[in-house]
Amino acid sequence: MKNNIDKSHLFQDLRAIIGEKNILTTKWSKLPYCKGWRYGKGEALAVARPGTLFEIWKIIQICVDLDIIVIMQAANTGLTGGSTPYGDDYDRPIIVINTMRVSHIHVIDDGKQIVGLAGSTLFGLENKLASYGREPHSVIGSSCIGASIVGGICNNSGGALVKRGPAYTELALYAQINADGELVLVNELGIDLGNTPKEILTRLQDQDFSADEIQFPNKLASDNEYQERVRNVDADTPARFNADKRRLHGASGCAGKIAVFAVRLDTYPIPDRNQVFYLGTNNSNVLGKIRREILSNFKNLPTSGEYLHRDCYDAAKKYSKDTFIAIEKMGPSFIPKLFEFKRIVDLIAEKLSFLPNQFSDRLMQFISKFFPNHLPQRMEEYREMFEHHWIIEMSGEGIDEAKAYFDEFFKKNEGDFFECNEREAKKAILHRFVAASALGRYYAINQNKFESILSMDIAFPRNEKDWFEILPKEIDDSFEMKLYYGHLFCHVLHHNYVVKKGVDTEELTQKLLKTYEDKGAEYPAEHNVGHEYFAKPSLSSFYKKLDPTNAFNPGIGKTSKKKYWK
Repeated sequence: MKNNIDKSHLFQDLRAIIGEKNILTTKWSKLPYCKGWRYGKGEALAVARPGTLFEIWKIIQICVDLDIIVIMQAANTGLTGGSTPYGDDYDRPIIVINTMRVSHIHVIDDGKQIVGLAGSTLFGLENKLASYGREPHSVIGSSCIGASIVGGICNNSGGALVKRGPAYTELALYAQINADGELVLVNELGIDLGNTPKEILTRLQDQDFSADEIQFPNKLASDNEYQERVRNVDADTPARFNADKRRLHGASGCAGKIAVFAVRLDTYPIPDRNQVFYLGTNNSNVLGKIRREILSNFKNLPTSGEYLHRDCYDAAKKYSKDTFIAIEKMGPSFIPKLFEFKRIVDLIAEKLSFLPNQFSDRLMQFISKFFPNHLPQRMEEYREMFEHHWIIEMSGEGIDEAKAYFDEFFKKNEGDFFECNEREAKKAILHRFVAASALGRYYAINQNKFESILSMDIAFPRNEKDWFEILPKEIDDSFEMKLYYGHLFCHVLHHNYVVKKGVDTEELTQKLLKTYEDKGAEYPAEHNVGHEYFAKPSLSSFYKKLDPTNAFNPGIGKTSKKKYWK
C-alpha cells in the first residue's frame, strides 16, 4: 500500500469533524472494524465513527482530496467480508467509515414507508413500526444479529419472506465519485430537501421536511414483482440472486461502491393471524412436490418456508445453543452486544499466550453444556423420525388453506406434519435461523482437525426438482461434515461444508461450483460477492458505472483494487 499521507495532519482534520474518541487509530481499537464477522481482514489508516450525515460527507471529501480509499461500513455482520479491508495489496491507504452512530429512522406516509439513515438497523425498524401495526422487510435472521437497513439494500439481501423477496429500492440518497474525481451528492429519495449537500443532509438528519415535500414518483421501494416470479415454478432461472440485472439500481446491489446516506422503503401490515406448520419426511421429493403445489395452486402465499436437514438440526442444537438461548431470553437486541463481547474476549486472548485461539467460542460452548435441552418435544420426535424438516408459516386465510392441504397430502404421501403452538413456533423458527452459526462454532473449536470450512450460498432454478444435493463420491469423500439449510420456496439453499485435512480447498471449491453451474444455479444468492466470490459481468460492470475511479470498496467481487480499475 502506498502511503504518502501526513497522518498527524489527517487525524487532526478528522478529529476536528467528529471528535477525538470517534477516530480510532490503534491496531487494537481498529480490529473489530477491520475484521469481517466471518470472513476477511485487512488494515486501515483509521476508523471514523461520524455522528451525522454531514459529518460522513465531510470525511469522504477529505478522503477524495487526499486520494484515500473509503470503505463504508454499518453493522459489519456480512458473511463474505464485503464491509472491511481485505489483504494488503491496495494501491492507496484506506479509511473505514462506520455509520452505526447515524441510526435515525423517519416514518412517513402513516407508516406505509420509512426512511432509514446510514446506520439504522432492522431491529430498530421493527420496534419503530410496532405502534403502526406494520413491520419491515425482514423480521428475523439478519435482524437477530443487528444488521443494518442500508447494508441489506446494498447487498440485495434477504428473501426469507416469500411474499417480499430480496431487499430493494429505487429511492435513495447517496454520494459517488465521478470520472473526474469529484464528489457528488445524488438525491433520489423523492423528498425535496434543498440544493447543497449541507442543507440536504442536515434537513434529512433532523427530519426537517413537510408532508408536502414528500413526492411519490413512479419508482419502487420494494420488489413488487417477486410474488409473481416465485410462483413461476417452471422457469429455468432462479427467483433471486445477487447478479440479477433486474434489481441493480443505485444503492440497491451497490456493495459499497457508493456512500449510501439513506434509503426509502415500503413497510408491511402485521397479519392478524399466523400459524407455523412443522413438516417432516425422509424423501426430499416430497418437499419438492409440496413446494410446487403450494406455489402453483394456493390462493395465499406462505409467509416463509425454512428447510433444515437433520444433520444441521443436530449441529445447531449443539453448537448454536448459546445463541438460541441468548436471543430467546434477552431478545435480538442483546446479540450485537454479545458479538462485541466475543470480539473483546478474543482480542484479550490473543495477547495471552496461555489461552487458546477462538477462546470466546470455546468458553461459550463450554457454558452452553450446563443448560437443559431447549427444543420442544415434538420437534425432537420429528428429528428421530425424519431426515428432512420444513418450517412453513402461513397467515390469514392461508392458514386454513394450508391445513386442509396438509391433511389431505399426508394421507397419500410419506411424512407428516403438526401445527405448532406459539412456543413451538418461536423455537422452530429461531432454531432454523441460529443454524447459520453452527458451522463457525464447530470449526472454531475443532479447526486443528480439519483443513477449512466452505459456506456456499446458491440459488437453484425455479424448475429444479433435484434440489437436495447428492455429490459425486470423489467430492463427497472430501468432507468431514455437510450442513444443509435454506429458503426452500425460492430455492435458495445454504450448503456448509467442513473439509478434511489435506484436501486442496480451492480445487474442491471449483468442483463444487461446477456442479451448481451444471444445474443452472446462480451464486451467491443473497449474501453478495464480498471478497469470497467473483462478481459476474452484470455486477462488475454495475460497480464500474457507479464508481469509475474505484475509490469506494475496491476489490469487491475479486475485481481490481487499483485506481481507475487498472
